[in-house]
Amino acid sequence: MIRTGIGYDVHRLVSGRPLILGGVEIAHSQGLDGHSDADVLCHAIADALLGAAGLPDIGHYFPPGDESIRGISSLEILRQVASELRALGAQLHNVDATLIAERPKILPHVPLMRERIAAALSVHPSQIGVKATTNEMLGFAGREEGICALATACLDLPERAPS
Repeated sequence: MIRTGIGYDVHRLVSGRPLILGGVEIAHSQGLDGHSDADVLCHAIADALLGAAGLPDIGHYFPPGDESIRGISSLEILRQVASELRALGAQLHNVDATLIAERPKILPHVPLMRERIAAALSVHPSQIGVKATTNEMLGFAGREEGICALATACLDLPERAPS
């Protein structure tokens, strides 16, 4: 059974935090605020994968009020999501994701992002698509108040008996 899922995440840009996107620390004057490392790209991918599998969203597995996971790497979140998928017998076909930010420039970092995301999911980097665009200076992303990401995922799940 082929299934698709959609994920979206957004975090506010703040001073005093590193900017982590796709598991890569990128030099920038601000970072993303959040309970984890606030990697919007990995979070959107996690939700797309969980949605395709028919599982609860990322907040179910990694609640923002859980102090035991404060500062968790979003690559670790992806590893744990991959474990949930394996338990279902799911096979990942591909992920396609887009970052939306005015700055910094993302293109130089895309190859390493694809490698790190693929490694966390135990797939080949060719199965991971990462793109970036601006918001044409419109809205919160255009004013550089935050960064958001969208992702889709395609899984093959074993057939299940009707309930």
